[in-house]
Amino acid sequence: MKPIFPRIAFAALLIVILLTAFFGMSCEASPDGELIRIAISKNAAEVVVDGESLTAVTPAGAHISAALPARVRSSGSLLIVDGNAYTKLTFSSPQAVLVNGKPYRGSVELIPQYKGVLVVNQLPLESYLIGLINAEISSAWPIEAVKAQAVIARTFALQRREMRKGALFHMESTVLDQVYHGLQAEDSRAQRAVMDTAGEVLMYHGEVIQAFYHSNCGGRTEASENVWGKALPYLKSVRCDYCLHNPATAWEQRLSLRVIEERLRQGGHRVIGLNGLRTGPLTSGGRLKYILAMSSSGQARITGDQFRKALGYGVIKSTNFKMRAVNGDIVFSGMGNGHGVGLCQWGAKQRALEGFTYTEILSYYYPGTELHKMYNPSER
Repeated sequence: MKPIFPRIAFAALLIVILLTAFFGMSCEASPDGELIRIAISKNAAEVVVDGESLTAVTPAGAHISAALPARVRSSGSLLIVDGNAYTKLTFSSPQAVLVNGKPYRGSVELIPQYKGVLVVNQLPLESYLIGLINAEISSAWPIEAVKAQAVIARTFALQRREMRKGALFHMESTVLDQVYHGLQAEDSRAQRAVMDTAGEVLMYHGEVIQAFYHSNCGGRTEASENVWGKALPYLKSVRCDYCLHNPATAWEQRLSLRVIEERLRQGGHRVIGLNGLRTGPLTSGGRLKYILAMSSSGQARITGDQFRKALGYGVIKSTNFKMRAVNGDIVFSGMGNGHGVGLCQWGAKQRALEGFTYTEILSYYYPGTELHKMYNPSER
């Protein structure tokens, strides 16, 4: 049984070796028991896998041989590589596994699914965090803000891992959970923030919290019950003037009624012949509880979060907006970016610039929580 032998482009190999040499200790910084499984691709028609000294193993532990880069596709419940069929494959490398050209630490599992290939990266939690920092914020921000991001990302990941234990993966690598770009996003400041806070999480009454966070609250964060209907004592609305320093806090978007109707219908809302929108009441955080869609089929009440999801989170950046009709179009004028619950990333940045520590930043946005060191990677 032969392993896959290496055949990788020199430039890509050099980048991986340099990054791995510089951050080589990051994978060893987390104990084996603190592993996390991240879906980095779903329903892919084809996945290209490569890497130095790459090996591929079947669920039975058999090594397979294949030409590199390996091109993998699914056919029903099987993976097809070089004309051979497998139920699942796990790829690993002493350096990094390249998936469609992007390097990842740990191992990479390819799992066949009905609509394509599911790609899951399994790696130590602390290494995952280093590859997350620059995908969520910038490691060039004040280090106390970067440390705050490391703690909440770790807290969020551990809570999600517990909630989804037994599933094929714990989180996605997108805004649906936390944005993660793998080894290519690592740098020394991201590593420092993760290592300086290693094992630290936020807890409330002895339990790991749901550490939601967002980009910019627009002046006040939102209570969790106003977004998802569940009240959590540490996710209340708090004032945050600090994010207003960000020039991108205010935004404006113009859409035609036709486009709005089309997107609402695609999102599952019964809207036929849309002729206008009306705003509903505001939450305690100053955001819209719901929007009324007026159409020939009647009046549809759509929650603020559902409205954002249907029109696009990047289009309607928050539910803190006003509307006005202009020549048959609707102009949305809003503040902030994201659902508004928990830590405001731009607010945390400005707080750090003004001298607040990461513990002070966290205690403000998650009132009543305590910082606990759940494990010490260096001692495991």
